[in-house]
Amino acid sequence: MHLNVRPDAVLVQAVIAGALSFAHLHDLAEAAGQDGWKAWAYPVSVDLLLVAAWHRLRRLRDAGEPTRSAWTWFAVALAASLGANVATAGLLDLNAVPSWLRILVAGWPALAFLGGTLLVHTPAEEPAAAPDPEQGQDQADVQHVDVEPIHEPDPEPAVSEIPAPELAPALLPPPPPAPAVAVPDALLAYGRKVADEHRARTGSPIDADTLRARLGVPASMAASIAAQLA
Repeated sequence: MHLNVRPDAVLVQAVIAGALSFAHLHDLAEAAGQDGWKAWAYPVSVDLLLVAAWHRLRRLRDAGEPTRSAWTWFAVALAASLGANVATAGLLDLNAVPSWLRILVAGWPALAFLGGTLLVHTPAEEPAAAPDPEQGQDQADVQHVDVEPIHEPDPEPAVSEIPAPELAPALLPPPPPAPAVAVPDALLAYGRKVADEHRARTGSPIDADTLRARLGVPASMAASIAAQLA
């Protein structure tokens, strides 16, 4: 099996730039008093922080989350790399490194450790749980029944009745038939409940007057309800 390896100009350029930046960071750390293996560890630390910040930046961007923290540490690592490249270009005497630069180089490991820890261990926000389709279907199947309240008619105001003169039974005319009054089904059901409670409490059927007082309806309607409950 033959592998066709094609040189990539971007990859070659990245290798050259990484090697030069690595060497500049090593020279600057060595000039700042970090000799031996410590001088080689500095460019590794800077490059790792740069890669970690870029990786975290891409993940946050893909997830639609804020990327300010990742951009901050990416800028810090990039400034350290560019600063070493500029400092070793002849603008800084590596034989007489100023004190402030020695302090920055000496404090870099703690700063890099803090940045790497925050980038790796910062938890991402969990996406909101999707609603359960079966639960939504069950809720949609529930039928809402609107129950209208029963408005009982207002009782008629009491009218003072004038007693009629007593007549002899033979001369007393027959009473006129009571007109039929339409009773709503809900009111009739409520009257039946009241009549059942009265029978259970007293042992006798309820009369029209008691039914009228309990329901608060006119006498004609109470008589009609009592007739239907008889």
